[in-house]
Parts: sequence; C-alpha cells; structure tokens
Amino acid sequence: MNQTNQHQILEDPEFRERLDEGARAVVRALREAGHRALWAGGAVRDRLLGIPYNDIDIATSAEPDEVEWLFPASVLVGKSFGVVRVKAGETDYEVATFRRDGAYLDGRHPEEVVYADHPEVDARRRDFTVNALFYDPLEGRVLDFVGGSRDLASRTLRTVGDPSERFREDRLRLLRAIRFAAQLDFQIEAQTWEAIRLEAHRIGEISVERIRDELLRMLVRPRAGMAFRLLDESGLLGIILPEVERMKGVAQPDEYHPEGDVFIHTLLLLDHLDNPTPELALGALFHDIAKPDTYSVSDRIRFNGHDKLGAEMVIRIADRLRFPNRMTERVRDLVAQHMRIGQAKKMKPSTLKRMLRSELFPELLELHRLDCLASHRDLELHDYCAEHLATLPKEELRPPRLLSGHDLIELGFKPGPKFKEILSEVEDLQLEGRLASREEALEYVRTKQAQPGED
Repeated sequence: MNQTNQHQILEDPEFRERLDEGARAVVRALREAGHRALWAGGAVRDRLLGIPYNDIDIATSAEPDEVEWLFPASVLVGKSFGVVRVKAGETDYEVATFRRDGAYLDGRHPEEVVYADHPEVDARRRDFTVNALFYDPLEGRVLDFVGGSRDLASRTLRTVGDPSERFREDRLRLLRAIRFAAQLDFQIEAQTWEAIRLEAHRIGEISVERIRDELLRMLVRPRAGMAFRLLDESGLLGIILPEVERMKGVAQPDEYHPEGDVFIHTLLLLDHLDNPTPELALGALFHDIAKPDTYSVSDRIRFNGHDKLGAEMVIRIADRLRFPNRMTERVRDLVAQHMRIGQAKKMKPSTLKRMLRSELFPELLELHRLDCLASHRDLELHDYCAEHLATLPKEELRPPRLLSGHDLIELGFKPGPKFKEILSEVEDLQLEGRLASREEALEYVRTKQAQPGED
C-alpha cells in the first residue's frame, strides 16, 4: 500500500470503526473462553493521543495452541514468541501470549520466552512506557503498570526499567527511541537519552536490514527532520550514514541558501515532507549528498556535478544498506535529475514535454518544491512546470508516433543505432509542432537521408 492510500485509509472513520470492532470481537471471544485479553502497544498509545492507528495488537493469557483452537482460520506466525494471526471480518490481528523474556545474548533476541498469565509481567519486558499500556475495550479502561499514562501526559519517552539494559537487549531500540520521539513530538527522558548516546557505538551489532527499515519509518512519518537531528546529536548518524553527517558545516552561497549549510538545508527539507513515498523521502535526504565532495569557490561557492556524483553515491549507500533494486534506481534517478527543473524555461519545447511526461516527474517536481521551500522559497519554476503539466493536452505531451522502425526500413535504412537517433529527432520535431503528419515526417527523413554523409 502506498503512503498516500494508507494515509487516506487511516483518516477514514469507517475503517477505524471496522478495525476497532474486529479487535473487540477477538477480545470478546478470548474472554468467553476463559482467557484474559486486552489491546496492547502502539494502538493503545495512539488512541489515547487521539492520532490514527492502522492495526491493533492483542495480548492474552491464552497460549498459541489455545488461540489456534479458538480461531480455526488463524495462522501461527511466531511460535517462539507466541504470536498468532487471527482474522476478524476483513482484518487480521496479531494475538500474542503474555510473556516474560529471558536473557538477550545477541543484542536482538531473548534466549528464551516464558509465557505468563498476567499483563503486568508482559508490560515490564517492553521497550518504552508509552508502548507498555493495555486497554480493555469491553470495559473501556486503561491498564498501566509502568507509568506510561504519566509519560503520555507529559509527552515523555522513557524506557521501561533501566535504559541501558533495555538498549543492550535489542540495539534496534536505539533507533526506535529516535523514531518515536520525532514521530510523537516527545522529549526523550534524560537517563534514556544518556543511555542512547552511550550505547550508540554498538548499533552495528544488528543487521543492516533492520537499520534500513527503521530509517525508512523515520523518513515517511511526521517530523523526519527532527528524527535526523536526534540521530546526529545521539552519535548514531555518523555510524549509520556518515555521508549525511559530512554535510554538516559545508557552506552554501547565501543568495540561494540563506538558511545555512548543506546539513541544515537537508533537515529543513525533511521537515517539509508530507506523507511521502519512501523513494521521495530518500531522494530528499540524499539530493545534496555529494556537495561536500564537489565544493569549490570561484565567483561564488559552487558544487559542480554534485547531481551526477550524488547518484553514484546513492548506489553505494543503497548497496550497503541493501535497498531493493527498484527503490535504488528510483532514488538514484531523483538525485541525478533534481537540478533539471532549474533549466525548465531554457528547454526546447520537446525537451520540456519529455520531462513533463516522464514517469519520474511528479516526484521530481515535489522534490524541487521541497528544495525551494528549504532554501530561497522561490517557486516560480515549480509553478511554471506545474502549469504546463496541467494545461498541455495529453495528445501534445504524448502524441502518436509519426514513424516507426518499419517505415525507416522501407526508406532503405538498415536496423541499428541510427534508428533510435532518427526516430527521436522526428519525435522532437513533432513535439515542437514542426512536423504534423506521417507524410511530412517521411519527407523530412528522405531529405535528411540524401544529405552528404548520411546513409
């Protein structure tokens, strides 16, 4: 599901009503079978904060075998952690058995899991107090064993128990703390923050895939700029993305970038993201990634070729963090082309139309808008392109081709690289209104073929 569609669904009251009702039904069935059952985790937190949530997890005293027996169509998805996926209506819910975790020896997984029959035991093994709340949807009351309600009220992110111990159990919690603080606009409690800074150097002990996924969650949620400020201040950024940290202190020309250096500009741009796709968000993060390596001073500060070098750097970073190939290619192209709109008014009509009709253009235009808002705030070129895109008829942007390769063969051309060159030239003239029919195009090619040096 793309970000836009997901956002629309979350804002749909009928969706939320169906989600809640299905989760109540699961709890009711478990209760009627003699088990404890409650809503747990992020949905409880977000419900109390009055913000949308897209799933509801259920915690229960029932063990996985009992849940599977009670819900015959269920699917066991995490036997070692007691997680069963249960369908109610059209929605799937994860039902997890209350548990106590054993020792974490690998900085990721507990060595053993012991099932429990009381929610307090489960609450005390969770990461942050605001994620350790439970809600009884049948009685309409919150169960709080670790002070999560207090921290919600003060908008504070605090670990359950000793922060260093929590982060040593699972290093990913270092990044989750940053994400939650930014996403919820919470302050990180002092001891929790100090533990993040002390443990940051060990983030590399977890897989790059887990790091990558957490970074993407930060980027597509509100206050992405705040997330990356916290990553920097905690010491995590320089370990995970040293290329981004290197943008700090790289000066820019005041007439184009009154906001400050490349790092400040990038964080401001991230602040302007509004429900972006992961590719657009990564394009925003990396669009100026090569400026530290292309910095020069002549008549003014310049970064010649930073778009091209940036695209090459994206490939290296994506390979290191194991981004999917399709995502890598999309982000690479956004970075490589993010300066193109700056030349829009100087483009030939054919070049402009080719850009406007490209599959990449909507995200390219939005990246340009964000780039402007985070610097000089001049949207003249953005508006120029947006107006052309809105007013040009579809048949002018993408008219039927006047000639094909078959036509060129009939004219005596041999198949080869020349084909593409001639057909592209004919289409340029068509887009510029200089060729309007197949006959005119054939005559143009015949004339060109007869010129000296053509064959």
